[in-house]
Amino acid sequence: MIDCDVLIIGSGPAGYTAALYTTRAGLKTNLYTGVNIGGQLMYTHAVENFPAFDFISGPDLMEKFQHQVKSLGTNIFNEKITHLKCDTYPFEFKTETNQIGQAKTVILATGANAKWLGATNEEKYKGNGISVCATCDGFFYRNKTIAVIGGGSTALYEALYLSHIAEKVYLINRSDIFVGEPILQKQVFNHPKIHVLYHTIVQSFEGDSRLKSINIVDTKTQKRTVLPVNGVFEAIGTEPETSLVHQQILLTPSGHILTDKRTMATSVNGIFACGDVQEDTYRQAIIAAGSGCIAALSAEKFIFSNR
Repeated sequence: MIDCDVLIIGSGPAGYTAALYTTRAGLKTNLYTGVNIGGQLMYTHAVENFPAFDFISGPDLMEKFQHQVKSLGTNIFNEKITHLKCDTYPFEFKTETNQIGQAKTVILATGANAKWLGATNEEKYKGNGISVCATCDGFFYRNKTIAVIGGGSTALYEALYLSHIAEKVYLINRSDIFVGEPILQKQVFNHPKIHVLYHTIVQSFEGDSRLKSINIVDTKTQKRTVLPVNGVFEAIGTEPETSLVHQQILLTPSGHILTDKRTMATSVNGIFACGDVQEDTYRQAIIAAGSGCIAALSAEKFIFSNR
């Protein structure tokens, strides 16, 4: 039987920051990384907006996060939690290697998974020309040609943001209807740098060590075109990873874990959530880390008040 004071599920900025605080508080902390070790930052080629770093790659930043908490004494397990029982106390959990455990408090930092197109060579160019965060990676495409894929508000925002950086922005939508906010549509359609491609899909990504072009198809005419681009930003949405607590914890209409933003408390007393699994507005590492700090402090308070 594995016993711990704090069970942290997830290994992005939120999870590691939570571990930093709970471990320093003298609480036995077990962090399970899950399959996606490091979270979405692992797909970010360069980070220039995280405090104290002029420039660092996403993977290198997450390696520093992990090294810090490991050196403090956080127990890190490179496996995932397959079951979590939220209606018993202490909370019961099971790992993918069939280890059984109990925890006095749980911090959910499972994040959100970016939706991907599934086009040919997509995996090859993730972090090398393909990104899911314009705020994170847009700077590296100054005065270059890029494409944004999507038809919702996120895609419209990304295109507008990137229009201040890039020389030309293609906005690729698989239909002729945009579902984003009307005011954003108006701004996009009237912007001289943004070129909208309707009823168009991306079939493949091409290049050498870096992305150089995309093969696109007009779904109405079936015309195939090679479109030279330096980068692509996929904005077709994200899905919060909540399968572990499905029907056990209250979710928001968007499918994120419902939390009290002052404490990161969920609908289950003693269980907290932080990072993108409960954040549906901003997708920034610093915000995830901050929410991890709040969740950890709240978890500490919960444990100390129940001793």
